Amino acid sequence: MPYGLSRKIRIAFILQTLLASLAVLLCAYLVMMAVKYSLVHTVLEDEASYFWGRYAASPAQQPPNTRNIRGYLVPAGRAPLSLPASLRSLDAGFHELDAQGQFVYVDQRPQGRLYLVFLRSQAERLALWFGLLPMLLILLAIYAASWLSYRISTRLVSSVKWLARRVAYWDPLHPDAGDLAPEQLPADLQGEPRQLASALHTLARRVGEHVTRERNFTRDASHELRTPLTVIRVASDMAMAEVDLPPRVERSLKRIQRAGRDMETVIDAFLILAREIDVAPQSELFDAAEMAEEEADSAREWLGEKPVSLQVRSSGKLQLFAPPRVLRVVLRNLLRNACSYTDEGSIEVEVAGDRMVVRDTGIGMSEEARARAFEPFFRAEADRPQGTGLGLSIVRRLCDRFGWRIELESRPGWGTSVAIVFG
Repeated sequence: MPYGLSRKIRIAFILQTLLASLAVLLCAYLVMMAVKYSLVHTVLEDEASYFWGRYAASPAQQPPNTRNIRGYLVPAGRAPLSLPASLRSLDAGFHELDAQGQFVYVDQRPQGRLYLVFLRSQAERLALWFGLLPMLLILLAIYAASWLSYRISTRLVSSVKWLARRVAYWDPLHPDAGDLAPEQLPADLQGEPRQLASALHTLARRVGEHVTRERNFTRDASHELRTPLTVIRVASDMAMAEVDLPPRVERSLKRIQRAGRDMETVIDAFLILAREIDVAPQSELFDAAEMAEEEADSAREWLGEKPVSLQVRSSGKLQLFAPPRVLRVVLRNLLRNACSYTDEGSIEVEVAGDRMVVRDTGIGMSEEARARAFEPFFRAEADRPQGTGLGLSIVRRLCDRFGWRIELESRPGWGTSVAIVFG
């Protein structure tokens, strides 16, 4: 996935630059309006006051007539025949003549009426020089500062991106932190990024050691447990072969054999899960219905004297190319759960299409229990002596390992249905 830190910084700088540009453009517009109107009004008012001062000293004083301002004077009591037609109907005050492109200031005094005309083109030129050009320079300065800040920021986060790339390529089960060893770090990786790299290196080393210890312990413990289990199985088989066994002893021997088989199932699951991801059990083509029949025959012993029927129903031949040992462990755990939590009714194993379903009419699970069903050591009824709470957890881990999907349905008093969907 793309590393988002640089992208977020880039978006932040773009938004900041856009907002600053909008603010500067708004200020430029306001400055242009101020120059275009307020400054022109002030200039015309000052020019009118200056003219009337000189007119009071010498009535022969002529109205202003410069490059920017043209003036007309109508003395008191005279008709404005010398005025341009566009000015004759104007009252005292400021006016903007769009057709002529002029600003007009009419100043009424006892001595007469003074008309001062300022060309709009001159006002726009003033607004350009005093408003727009400074704002453009400010915008260029903002863009330059933003670009430099962005370059500095990307340089600062480049070390974090470098770390992110290295960590992204780690295998979760075998995190190789060799690139983050202190002697392998780039010379320009300093400060907090170097501290982060050191922390990640230590963490990866500890995770790797922990995973290795856990895998070795599970594998070694499972292998070591097989030896006493073999002794128990052989001894119980020899004892069962004796004739005229008391019923109580025979029941005890059968319980020992069932417990031994249960332990073998757990050990098989642990051995499979302890193996490397890329070292999967050997796959072969087999008939899922035949396996279901075999496991159902073995599971009937778990029911004991319960009034529960266990049958296999196949609506079609399901040929699977998969590790049969893995499916056998999965199916055995599901059947053991069904037998443990079903006191009466039926248990059915259905093999159809692309799935294998184990249904029972047992106690079922509440919504809360169903949400936690795959947690290790969780049991729907902790008071029941059977089970360790690992069955569904092992089933989930094995199915996830081999790409099989689990569908669980359950309601209190209705029973439970667990489907393993292949492919």
